[in-house]
Amino acid sequence: MKKTIRLKNSILLLTILYSLCFTANANKKDLSVFIDEYLSIKYNRSYKNYLFISIRQQKLFHIIDGSISESYPISTAKNGAGNEMNSGKTPTGLHVIEKKVGSNLPNGAILNERVFDGKIASIYQDSTNLEKDEITSRILWLNGQEEGYNRGGNVDSYYRYIYIHGTPEEGLIGQPVSHGCIRMLNEDVIRLYNSVHINTPVLILNF
Repeated sequence: MKKTIRLKNSILLLTILYSLCFTANANKKDLSVFIDEYLSIKYNRSYKNYLFISIRQQKLFHIIDGSISESYPISTAKNGAGNEMNSGKTPTGLHVIEKKVGSNLPNGAILNERVFDGKIASIYQDSTNLEKDEITSRILWLNGQEEGYNRGGNVDSYYRYIYIHGTPEEGLIGQPVSHGCIRMLNEDVIRLYNSVHINTPVLILNF
């Protein structure tokens, strides 16, 4: 019981420190240290190469050897954070990249049920919000690693089809407008796709 309380208090402290880091514009090294500590305390794991997604900041960070090598603007769910099936929310917790789809496809290629249909999307840089949630360029398909939280039953990220993917609605990147997935600029998702591998860890947090 005491160990559980200490764990929760440690995670809470790290969460507060992490938030302070962003408000104080701390350097990238400081931010990566806090995220590494979170992984160590919460999951008793450490990784040399992983992705961190901040829902509050609407950013994706690629962390290599304890330092943030790249950061990208993203768009998470309009409905906020949540792990339940059909919630339209972005799941939190530890994931891995289970599958990669779209190698060598052109920028803006439309992926219909993960298959390129030969069509190239019109890319919108304004506030255009399409009725159809088109998936473009690349897909990184995520699989939850926490049984009962984001894996299995009614909370399974993989069977919710949670992706990191490109979007034709580039003008909305930086705002939470997706249906649950993590959207990226097409050039960014292609670059990220080329720099990560199957089983790369992905940590998603609502801060």
